[in-house]
Amino acid sequence: MANEDLGNARKAKGDEFYTQFVDIQKEMNAYLEFNPDVFRGKTVLLPCDDPEWSNFTKYFAQNFEALGLKKLISTSYAPDSKPDAIPYQPTLFEMESPGYDPEKTQTKGKIFTLTHDKTGDNVINFDDLEWSYLEGGGDFRSEEITKLRDEADIVVTNPPFSLFREFLAWLEEANKSYVILGNMNAITYKEVFPLIKENKLWLGASIHSGDREFRIPPTSITRSPSRRTDEDGNVFLRVPGIRWFTNLDHGLRHEPLSLMSEKDNIKFSKHKEVKGVGYTNYENFDAIEVPFTDSIPADFSGLMGVPISFLSKYNPEQFEILGNGQTMANELGIKPVGQKFVDDYYAQGNKGQISAKWNNLVYRRDETVVVPYQRIIIKHKQVKK
Repeated sequence: MANEDLGNARKAKGDEFYTQFVDIQKEMNAYLEFNPDVFRGKTVLLPCDDPEWSNFTKYFAQNFEALGLKKLISTSYAPDSKPDAIPYQPTLFEMESPGYDPEKTQTKGKIFTLTHDKTGDNVINFDDLEWSYLEGGGDFRSEEITKLRDEADIVVTNPPFSLFREFLAWLEEANKSYVILGNMNAITYKEVFPLIKENKLWLGASIHSGDREFRIPPTSITRSPSRRTDEDGNVFLRVPGIRWFTNLDHGLRHEPLSLMSEKDNIKFSKHKEVKGVGYTNYENFDAIEVPFTDSIPADFSGLMGVPISFLSKYNPEQFEILGNGQTMANELGIKPVGQKFVDDYYAQGNKGQISAKWNNLVYRRDETVVVPYQRIIIKHKQVKK
């Protein structure tokens, strides 16, 4: 249901999902543990923020000195540019500032910067943020925000889900370091997967499975079992399949995945698809189907199709990624399924639309035809034939 909610939000462009502080803190800690100086002397840009309310702004402002930041820049969209967002209420911080303009507050985005101790209390933190109105509405694609991107060393944010592809391309064209949130299915996007394959992009360290709860506008996704309202009237939605996408290094991607031999997997696996049965070859491609990441055999030298969740534990020193079995079928040489498979598929009562020329990965188990969910083709780097 929550995946359906996410899709509906995309269609309506009402994809305002506000990240919780603890999720930001856990992810940033992973980079700091691997490299304590990862943010030191750097300018960090938060380009899809509501600085007065954002936990991204709060985290980096509170930890400005501990992180050793040079500069923090946080920008917001004009309220009039996102009518379905959380109803905008100017804070006392804004209204009591000399530059406050009621008309601009609705039509212009804002920029918050933090560089020094403005209050004179010998601490640089949230109280030292300085702000002004942007010339435009704050869209990240504008020339104004693009200049801020070019100034920054690292970009951290939760971009609008409906604009994930475009936002990532915007970062890549400037060769920026980044940590951004997105949906797990983005892994298979044609704009994303080649970066993963080439080790230019990987998943973050703190979210491996499960779901995350986001604050949402009270008028957004009004009916969902994943929606709740707290005692203060704040509305939250629990969304599955959320991951951090990054090109900043962290220790988890250098930890080898613990594996068993093919024989031991067959004997001791906790999964009925493998235990006592073994591995099935795809009908139209020379590789074995590995339905679970913890069932990857340690001693298999050929190609393996694994779930996209494998990327949460992917170690580039241990495995090589050859392609995505769904969107890179032609490059991999996956053959069409053929008419016999199609006939058997429909004879079993399946309703999905497939044809004999379709070249998605497929296999048979006990005479049952199976079309697995999206698979990534990998092989061991150390195991030889």
